[in-house]
Amino acid sequence: MKAFVLRSYGSPDVLELTDIDKPVPGDDEVLVRVRATSVQPYDWHLMRGEPRIARLMGGGPGLRKPKINILGADIAGQVEAVGKDVTEFRPGDEVFAMPKQGGFAKYACVRESELAPKPKNLSFEQAAAVPMAAGTALLGLRDGGRIQPGQRVLINGASGGVGTFAVQIAKAFGAEVTGVCSTRNADLVRSLGADEVIDYTKEDFTRHGQRYDVLLDIAGSRPGSACRRVMTPKGIYVAVGGPGSRWLQPVGHVFSALAMSPFVSQSVVVADVVRCVKNRQNLRTLTDFIEDGRVTPVIDRCYPFEEIPAAIGYVEEGHVPGKVVIAV
Repeated sequence: MKAFVLRSYGSPDVLELTDIDKPVPGDDEVLVRVRATSVQPYDWHLMRGEPRIARLMGGGPGLRKPKINILGADIAGQVEAVGKDVTEFRPGDEVFAMPKQGGFAKYACVRESELAPKPKNLSFEQAAAVPMAAGTALLGLRDGGRIQPGQRVLINGASGGVGTFAVQIAKAFGAEVTGVCSTRNADLVRSLGADEVIDYTKEDFTRHGQRYDVLLDIAGSRPGSACRRVMTPKGIYVAVGGPGSRWLQPVGHVFSALAMSPFVSQSVVVADVVRCVKNRQNLRTLTDFIEDGRVTPVIDRCYPFEEIPAAIGYVEEGHVPGKVVIAV
């Protein structure tokens, strides 16, 4: 089968389109014919092995060469074959998943516990935009922020892949939502249901004067100490990411948020993206939101499979409104 293989760290040009053996599903695995995948910062961070401090961590990308050779953390497709212990899926079923790797190939093996039926009202391309970004938004708001109806929620980075889902999910939970984005994306964020939009090119949201029960910080554009100014005394600050750099960020931004936690009355938590993989119920919760019309993926561009390196380069430039997907 065709796949983009990562053998060394570097720019998108290091991805090699080549023929490799089709994977064989294990006893608890499902072989999925990938019909669509998506590109996100997670992919280019792994491609470049950055931030470099992550290479020193257990479970990191690998010190000198990549541990993950086929990128692509989101997939949507059709079941091709199943292992002997798989009970819920059969060949031909339409599914989506976040296996953390393997999406930049024509076929991928996924554990049954990581797989869910594709939302009926989405195309494969739309479904591939959902798992990591929407799962991160769900966990950040529901589990990290403990969001409640009627609360005031601020989303810093409201127009990106995670942010566009976060605005809609926060509204689905009955919150009053303020989104922070640039001028060019303000109308998009309003169309997703935001009650108020702050244009960061014109105004510093940390000096806005309002107070919020939950602050979901995706962009990481302001220090945690400044963000405290816009939080209620018992507010919850949820760190998702931050600006990138070769050595430390966004890890440094997350660490600084955690270091602040013992010294302030507000709670400080970090969204646990890994649980998007471990808990299939998260995908089913998102499916409920999608099928009843409360959440819709926002897709900026769709590339063909052969142009995955170009798609990664586009995402790496930053400021993509919504998601970039790949039609396989």
